[in-house]
Amino acid sequence: MEDELRCPVCSRLYTTPILLPCSHSLCLQCAVQRQVPAQQLNNNNNSSSSSDENSSGGGGGEYDYPDIDDKLSVVSETDSGVVVNSRPGSYVGTPSIGNIYFQSLSAGDSSHGFACPVCRKNVYFDENGAATLPKNRVLEAIVDKYVENKNLLLKCQLCEKDASEATTMCEQCEVFYCDRCRDSCHPARGPLARHNLVPASTGKQLIRTKSKNQMTRCFEHQDELLSMYCLSCRCAMCYICVQDGQHLDHEVQALGAMCKAQKAELSQILQTLSEKARSGTEFIQRLKGMTERVQTNRKEFEAQVVTQCDALIEAVKRRKQHLLDSIRKERDQKIYNLKEQVSHCTGKLQRTTGLLQFSIEVLKEQDPTAFLQVSNCLINRVSSTDQTFNKEMELEPRVPAEFDWTLDNSGALHAIESLNFFQMKAPGAPMIIPEECSAENNSVTIAWQPHPGSIVDVYTLELDDGCNGPFREVYCGRETICTVDGLHFDSMYHARIKALNHAGESEYSGPIALQTAEVAWFTLEKLTAHPELVFSNENSTVTSSSFDDRVVLGQIGFSKGIHYWEITIDRYDNQPDPVFGIARFDVNKEMTLGKDDKGWGMYIDSHRSWFRHGGEHTGRTDGGIGKGCIVGALLDLNQGTLSFYVNDEPHGPIAFTNLEGVFFPAISLNRNTQCTIHTGLDVPFEKEIFDRQ
Repeated sequence: MEDELRCPVCSRLYTTPILLPCSHSLCLQCAVQRQVPAQQLNNNNNSSSSSDENSSGGGGGEYDYPDIDDKLSVVSETDSGVVVNSRPGSYVGTPSIGNIYFQSLSAGDSSHGFACPVCRKNVYFDENGAATLPKNRVLEAIVDKYVENKNLLLKCQLCEKDASEATTMCEQCEVFYCDRCRDSCHPARGPLARHNLVPASTGKQLIRTKSKNQMTRCFEHQDELLSMYCLSCRCAMCYICVQDGQHLDHEVQALGAMCKAQKAELSQILQTLSEKARSGTEFIQRLKGMTERVQTNRKEFEAQVVTQCDALIEAVKRRKQHLLDSIRKERDQKIYNLKEQVSHCTGKLQRTTGLLQFSIEVLKEQDPTAFLQVSNCLINRVSSTDQTFNKEMELEPRVPAEFDWTLDNSGALHAIESLNFFQMKAPGAPMIIPEECSAENNSVTIAWQPHPGSIVDVYTLELDDGCNGPFREVYCGRETICTVDGLHFDSMYHARIKALNHAGESEYSGPIALQTAEVAWFTLEKLTAHPELVFSNENSTVTSSSFDDRVVLGQIGFSKGIHYWEITIDRYDNQPDPVFGIARFDVNKEMTLGKDDKGWGMYIDSHRSWFRHGGEHTGRTDGGIGKGCIVGALLDLNQGTLSFYVNDEPHGPIAFTNLEGVFFPAISLNRNTQCTIHTGLDVPFEKEIFDRQ
């Protein structure tokens, strides 16, 4: 657990730990030392961003930041940083974490900032600096308890290197000093002469008492105790905060009940993780036992080789030492591999055990506000560790303990000079695990396991074309599970697997058949959409913040089959002209759909419509749309056609023909229109299709 209690900057036990908006913690002194002028931080950030773009071709950065609820509004759109503002006047209407408020400001409005040393997230401050950040009271209490249990000495907070033992604390400054730092930094003269210096142990008790009393009252209403918890804002509050209307229509629960619920959730996850850690301990013991088996098997195998070699008289003696050396080398390699796996698993188990111990200490925290301050991020960490534990532990030995060799002693004396071990056998055919295979939309997942006793260097997964055609290779690697995307809908695919090592390849496994979905289920693609588009309803509803038309695509591309989807007009103001249709993946998303040669769509208003492609208008049809109307798109790639419906009735002739390639559902709209896409629909009655033709 000690790793959880050390600052990532100074690598010492936390001293006055503060909680960053990204959920990591630092010593207050380390945070103050790292803060730099905001302009300097922005310049460094811009230089780093330019470097990332040059190296990645304009892709995302190299860091994955922790998720922060959108309702906290802590991410600045201009600098992707976090601005902490401590001025009371700025608190009104801003969300909070615990009792500290984080306001979304531009980096230009801040004075100082620094980058989190763990996740590299930028944090900006006003003129008050890093001292505005909230104390991590749970972590501070656990560190204090750890120091007491280990009988560790309190360290001076001003020593730069090899901190000396703290002997004194100033009640007003709340800083621990050694004798040397006290004399140089806190002399008993001038204004400091009025400060009260107490022994370090007494000061620690005073700070504990002050911290407990200080954080139990509402920040907005100092006379009121914190008694409620807002689930929407994720903050503790008093009953006056609820009555003032700041949390109107928010879901509110009693502080104690919420704390109890969070502790129950964390306890349940910890119990599951603890059981897995116990299994990990047993697995490590198995690995250690296999190391002993390697030694035992080596001795037995060596004795057999010696017996056979002694029977072959003098000629065999010239080869005997060579054979023994080969066995010892193989033994050393096996032991090395097993020890390496033991080391890897032991490290993972130690980190998991440390997290368990730390989480248990957090559960002992009696202050609900302090606990809730860290509970969400801790639950996420424990959940993530729980989900990845088995995979990271690799709960299968990497190498067998047995020697898969056979000594050939049946040859004549003239073959003794070339006497050697047989090479490793080719692996047996892998076995597909049907219960772990699945098909979803136009992707399939295949899982398999090696033949018992086989050593495999690489697996090859092959898939047919969905029409009983020839197999083709779709994956080659050491993993035993693979997901293949981009397949045809309503198709039956067959998969088979073979294994290979340096001795040869196995037979194919028995094939498995997987059926893709008959109709496509998808939503709109947010990642590739223009940033001015606004998504909701799990990315099924879209509108725009721009007066200009912007294009958004569906998540799935079609190259075969008949597909139908509908779009409901949720809002239609000021007679806009939305366009519905299909597009290539690289269509220009900053102009109306159909204006370039990579989009095909129906351009429609309240009275009439046209078909548009490559900037040309064709097929004018009377009849338009309004709020509540439903526009349907029918893409028949068997015939290469696209046609449209309005309110379940065919609208105009077939819009486009001779369509070939991969097409994505597409919509272009501006801020006057809001649409919701509906997928997984059956194709309209075939007679209507033939009537149009």
